[in-house]
Amino acid sequence: MAWNEPGGGKDNDPWGSRKKGDGPPDLDEIVRNIQNKFGGLFGGKGRKGGNGSSSGGGGSFGFGALIVIALLVWLASGIYIVDQAEEGVILRFGKYTEKVGPGPHWHLPYPIESVVKVNTGQVRSHRHSTQMLTKDVNLIEIDLVVQYRVVDVEKFLFRVRAPIRTLEEATESALREVIGKKKMDDFLSGGRAQITAATKKKIQAILNEYQTGLSIINVSLQRSAPPSAVKQAFEDAINAEEDEIRYRNQAETYARGVVPKAEGARETMIREAEAYRKQIVDKARGETSRFLATLREYRRAPAVTRKRMYLDTMEYILSRSSKVLIKIKQGNNILYLPLDKFMNDLRRTKPAVSTNSTETAAGQATRYPGTGNGYTGGRIR
Repeated sequence: MAWNEPGGGKDNDPWGSRKKGDGPPDLDEIVRNIQNKFGGLFGGKGRKGGNGSSSGGGGSFGFGALIVIALLVWLASGIYIVDQAEEGVILRFGKYTEKVGPGPHWHLPYPIESVVKVNTGQVRSHRHSTQMLTKDVNLIEIDLVVQYRVVDVEKFLFRVRAPIRTLEEATESALREVIGKKKMDDFLSGGRAQITAATKKKIQAILNEYQTGLSIINVSLQRSAPPSAVKQAFEDAINAEEDEIRYRNQAETYARGVVPKAEGARETMIREAEAYRKQIVDKARGETSRFLATLREYRRAPAVTRKRMYLDTMEYILSRSSKVLIKIKQGNNILYLPLDKFMNDLRRTKPAVSTNSTETAAGQATRYPGTGNGYTGGRIR
């Protein structure tokens, strides 16, 4: 209880025993009384002074030891360890002083200095979901994941009040700027890689401008789809786009297979035509040369040449006909002609000779101009 409460003894008076009505207590006496109380607390034995009070020698030693121990504990509280993936920042009376790397360190204990540790090796993620309008005024739902980490501890802690909030707002701003320049077809036709790359570049530019100390590792577009109310219509459009691409690829594949064949056939036909033309021209030249040679011989000996041409023509015609010639004078009225046997024997002996009787002297006349069936001695000019 308090020394001045009812029932309290006079020994409880911190100012010592003094009578009622006395003046204010002596300051030296108050200090001696406090020292005696602390000395009794730590087991010290005071010695009597000249005025009967106890001496504070032993109590002063115990109090000093307590102060030294407290000082050592306070200094030991400044020991700290920074992990491998962290960086430490020393604050002296709340002001940035220096950065420290991984390992054990010491700083002046609180409240003089303090340490703030920031994990710079951890890759953090921010998920952003929103609805935005495209360039062609179509509404699209976006689900984006931004991966980042701290690369500058000083900027992260002291340049921006809320760097993570700044990252969220920068993501929103960059995404709206990028998507506002794209059409819905860009999402449907596989343009997501360009969109994420442009968004990442824009976010990083905003973070660098605000000096947030953050670095964007990756931007991943998890989902980009129209709202559920028009989802079916957009899915039909996507299927139509895919069908168009598939049919175009099939047509290109078919063209790559047909065009080379057509070109090869064209080259073959051209070469065959050239060969046929050369063959016809060479044959015509040969026929002309032979005709001119025959003409020269005819001019030298017309009768012999006509006779020879007649015999050659008849030989040519008769060798290709199926006629059987019989001398009537040496035969009789009844003749047995096994024509089938004759024909078979002729085929076996001369398989390369044609038995078609349609070829007559008219064909021979083509080979030998100026001749006919039964040459009549026309004059060759």
